[in-house]
Amino acid sequence: MSFMEIVKYFAIAVGLFISLAFVVLVLIYAERKSLARIQQRLGPTRVGFRGILQPVADALKLISKEDVLPSWADRGVYWVAPIVVFVPAFMVWATIPIAEDLVVSNLDLGLFYIVAISVLSVMGLVMAGWGSANKWAMMGGLRAAGQLVSYEIPFIMSILTVAVLAQTLNLEQIVSGQSMVAYILIQPMAFFIFLTSGLAELGRTPFDIHHAESEVVGGPFVEYSGAHWSVFFLAEYVNTFAIAILVALLFFGGWSFPLIPEISALGFLWVGLKTYLVIAIIFWLRGTLPRLRVDQLMSLAWK
Repeated sequence: MSFMEIVKYFAIAVGLFISLAFVVLVLIYAERKSLARIQQRLGPTRVGFRGILQPVADALKLISKEDVLPSWADRGVYWVAPIVVFVPAFMVWATIPIAEDLVVSNLDLGLFYIVAISVLSVMGLVMAGWGSANKWAMMGGLRAAGQLVSYEIPFIMSILTVAVLAQTLNLEQIVSGQSMVAYILIQPMAFFIFLTSGLAELGRTPFDIHHAESEVVGGPFVEYSGAHWSVFFLAEYVNTFAIAILVALLFFGGWSFPLIPEISALGFLWVGLKTYLVIAIIFWLRGTLPRLRVDQLMSLAWK
């Protein structure tokens, strides 16, 4: 690989990271406002116009906050765990198309790559619990591993139904196969299972067992603070955006619109609208549903 190619890919990685960081700030603000509306509160109002700069203030606070390292922690594992959680969340974006021909690398085995990479974050959560040398953190890490490994099975099976319908693992070709009818109309159960399993993979309400204060204190993150804790937080929102856009691509037709091909030319905006709809549903579920107990969580996975 030549020096210019290295510079090119480095620039793409930096640009992608900055874009995802901006999306995370937008999602944090949107979620706080959405939950405030559901719970009849105002939400952020002071920092910036209508509180729009509140996520930026929170990010600066986390970065500048003292980063405490417990004296009994396994330093190597403790420092590496947040990176192991975030890197897979970042790497899956290498093959997720934002619009037609707008993708870093359109892989023929794109869905296989996404599934293979996304499961690696489980190791980071276990490492966070182990490296903290805290029994509650370790328990939270093991619960996270049990939850994520269990829900990988229905998650992958729902993806396989789409692959069977489209006869391909290429995401752009899957979207092209929905030019006449969206797969959600053919496989509504697969959509429900994919979204439910996706929420469990994210560890969001009602599946936020591994870091539920009422269950195991702060879960695998109990000994983390400052910038290291923010990396876990960043990975969660990046994964939330990834799950939402995958729902839009796999079940809602992505940038295509059945019977009206002219709308497909809107590309990015059309995918963004569908993704926002899924994200709004995720926020709505968080503000509506109570947290499951761990036995209810595993029972649902088996069912």
